[in-house]
Amino acid sequence: MDAAALIRAYLDAFNRGDRAAMLALLADDVAHDVNQGPREVGRDAFAAFLARMDRCYRERLEDIVVMSEPGGTRAAAEFTVLGEYVATDEGLPEARGQRYALPAGAFYDIRDGRIARVTMFYNLHDWIAQVSAAS
Repeated sequence: MDAAALIRAYLDAFNRGDRAAMLALLADDVAHDVNQGPREVGRDAFAAFLARMDRCYRERLEDIVVMSEPGGTRAAAEFTVLGEYVATDEGLPEARGQRYALPAGAFYDIRDGRIARVTMFYNLHDWIAQVSAAS
């Protein structure tokens, strides 16, 4: 599977809520650069991150564009995160079911047919403003 197809399969699994399929596409030692947070390493750490996200947020990705070089080892994706904030996440505003639409992007390294790095980017200030203004 080429890099673009791998990333598309990963993002499609995200939208289906199929966390097992997402994790199966990751290298055992996947590096996850959390937006404005620390790097977490390993599939188990990524699974724990997904569990926290699933507890606090209901999200779907729309307007997905995947970019990669043919046969390359790196890829990127740009998308809009449509979400609902359902449980308060530590250090963030109180959740009251606020809805948000957030432009985001991710960068990926590919190794041996699996995703070896996921680096997420979105504007946290924009997200905070959206959930703080929502009633």
